[in-house]
Amino acid sequence: MPNYSRIFLSSPHMSGQEQKYINEAFETNWIAPLGPNVDKFEDELALYAGVRNAAAVSSGTAAIHLALRLLDVELGDKVFCSSLTFIASANPILYQGAEPVFIDSEPDTWNMSPIALEKAFLDAKSENKLPKAIIVVNLYGQSAKMDEIIEICDKYGVPVIEDAAESLGAEYKGKKSGTFGKFGIYSFNGNKIITTSGGGMLISNDEEALKKARYLATQARDQAPHYQHSVVGYNYRMSNILAGVGRAQLEVLDERVATRRAKFERYVEALGKIEGINFMPELEGTLHNRWLTTMTINQEKLGLSSLELINGLAEENIEARPVWKPLHLQPVFEGVKYYPHKIGRSISEELFGSGVCLPSGSNMTEEQQERVIDKVINVINSYAGIR
Repeated sequence: MPNYSRIFLSSPHMSGQEQKYINEAFETNWIAPLGPNVDKFEDELALYAGVRNAAAVSSGTAAIHLALRLLDVELGDKVFCSSLTFIASANPILYQGAEPVFIDSEPDTWNMSPIALEKAFLDAKSENKLPKAIIVVNLYGQSAKMDEIIEICDKYGVPVIEDAAESLGAEYKGKKSGTFGKFGIYSFNGNKIITTSGGGMLISNDEEALKKARYLATQARDQAPHYQHSVVGYNYRMSNILAGVGRAQLEVLDERVATRRAKFERYVEALGKIEGINFMPELEGTLHNRWLTTMTINQEKLGLSSLELINGLAEENIEARPVWKPLHLQPVFEGVKYYPHKIGRSISEELFGSGVCLPSGSNMTEEQQERVIDKVINVINSYAGIR
């Protein structure tokens, strides 16, 4: 292993103002979950996104779970979900005892294919078993084709949960990512574009629904002088200290988006002319937040696989990863129904086989990015030399 400091895929990037809000929490003794920072973080995030309300919770996964609960998803129901995503998008479906049905990606956004979605709906209608909800994921910061997807779901009267865990700060036709469905969710995990260490947010224009979400997320405690509970709830609310971190992070979100987009452009300038490398596209009329710079490797043209490139970078103490393994290929979901983009062509499987996520942190220095670029070229050339 070379004696270089490790370059991470996407490490936390503090603004320098977090301590101010943390100190306020300590000075006022608002240490436990809930408090002024939570209230203000919810208000500030809702204002940024352009929605009426938001509920701060312990994770993006918790936000998805609450959204499904609010939509009365239960045992025996079906939920359509993007296949090319992290497993947290789909696990809450199982929490509710429901059945996931996975939908393939399409080439223009790498996100849910409207063609596959329409086919899944036609089959569901013929079986007289429409899904209770749809979970659409905005992968790596790129919005899905929301116009087409919302049109299809509206036709069948099925609500949309927009999983914008990776796309906070992105836009689709002038509106913020996460605001197109009945519910939207964000994640503030340590590797996201802004972080609260761990945490998430559920957003909606349905204020009554979010009021219920907060109730469910606080162990569903009824209004009573004693502890009384009429329904099952969860311990899902965000800490007042972590919400303070989130407030400071939100102040620099647009700056973080601009920085990550600049990192992406530098990668494209340095590597984009290499035959066999193609970068994740940006759909016309959208703003991709470029949370991660992702590209595909054409093994026939370059003479090496995506995994060989990732392993070559690892030898230089550089963290790179494959794109998400599609959920329909995960052992835990074996046998679950899956709809490919087209008969005989699975876009998500193609992307998993050829995709590479490069280090993209907004706190990565120019020197570090230059090192990544040089090592990518060196690994490619080393394989070219042995062909």
